[in-house]
Amino acid sequence: MNTEQVAQKVVELVRKQAWHEALDTLYDKDIVSVEARTMDGSSPETSGIKGVRGKVDWWLENMQVHSFQANGPFVAHDRFVVQYDADVTDKNSKARRQLSEVGVYTVKNGKIVREEFLPRV
Repeated sequence: MNTEQVAQKVVELVRKQAWHEALDTLYDKDIVSVEARTMDGSSPETSGIKGVRGKVDWWLENMQVHSFQANGPFVAHDRFVVQYDADVTDKNSKARRQLSEVGVYTVKNGKIVREEFLPRV
C-alpha cells in the first residue's frame, strides 16, 4: 500500500474503533509511537509493536468511549495527519472529558513506522 492507502485504512479502522486490526495490518513491527506527555512521568516514546499494543490495551481497559471521530486524512509524500476528537470517561476516576489531538504518521514500505500525537491546548 502507498501512503494514501494506509492513511485511508487508518481512518476507516479508527472510525470503527478496530484498534487491534489497525495494529495487525498497518503497523511495522519496529513502530515508534510518541505521546505529547504521560500521566506517570515516564518516557512519552514507545518502541515496537508489543509496546504500542500495550498502549492500546491500556486505553481499552481504562476508558469508556462515548464517541470517537477521525477527520482526514491529510496526506503528503510519506506522511499523513488525522485529527481525532473523543468523548471518554475514565473508568477509574469516573471523570468524563473531551479529547482532541492530531496523529502525525510516517509510512515506509506500506507500513506505519512512526506516529506522534499532538493534543489541542
